Amino acid sequence: MTRAEVDLAIEWAAAEGWNPGLHDAHCFHAADPDGFLIAYLGSEPVGCISAVAYSDSFGFIGLYIVKPEFRGKGYGWQLWQAGMVYLGGRNIGLDGVVAQQANYKKSGFRLAYRNIRYEDSGRAAMPSGITPLLAVSFDTLCAYDSGLFPVPRVRFLREWIAQPDAVGYAVLNAGELSGYGLLRPCRRGYKIGPLFADDAGIADRLLSSLRFHAQGAPTYLDVPETNPAAVMLAERYGMTKVFETARMYTKEAPALPFDRLFGVTTFELG
Repeated sequence: MTRAEVDLAIEWAAAEGWNPGLHDAHCFHAADPDGFLIAYLGSEPVGCISAVAYSDSFGFIGLYIVKPEFRGKGYGWQLWQAGMVYLGGRNIGLDGVVAQQANYKKSGFRLAYRNIRYEDSGRAAMPSGITPLLAVSFDTLCAYDSGLFPVPRVRFLREWIAQPDAVGYAVLNAGELSGYGLLRPCRRGYKIGPLFADDAGIADRLLSSLRFHAQGAPTYLDVPETNPAAVMLAERYGMTKVFETARMYTKEAPALPFDRLFGVTTFELG
């Protein structure tokens, strides 16, 4: 895709009810400018897929959409194959709707766990001891993030934390980064992601600070079911389950410290 075509893919995602972020196209494209594919029938765009190669060993598939009037004609399968070819022998992850899990298994994906989307419209207080994320050195942030994602994602992270109208916070303990989170504006309300923290208490403070800035607007947090403390945190704030995905991989699931993962960055890019 061209950069403008990524905007079109985001519009299609919005039409599907996925509620993308207002600046997702720019941030996504920065992760891998060659990893966004579009299908044309003559001069008409009919479908898309993202196949982001984060490194030589890991990639992630998302934004897999065929326009409704062109479904059932094999165009989606061609897109799927093109994305898989682009990512080659990497370990590939995706967040798929549960109903499609069997189809992804046919392509070699195996279920790792569920991610659960929680929604909330409540207000929260601003806690003390919170540092603006942009006050943390980028190298420090990348070093922390690389221990909580399968591979370093420097290009993506640089744009993600600097996107317009987003709010990010961090917690520092004795000068060491011990958690961070980001709230970004979406077509409806806000999404929080990532929400990474060394323990549930730090995650609680970060979540409260981000919800404070949402000012009662709908707020969404995508929680890995493999972290019971994250599930308990969302439910303690009165957040309700609205959606879930199946996190799947073509190879072994990355060995991540799930007790520190309280919120997924984005279903489209992992």
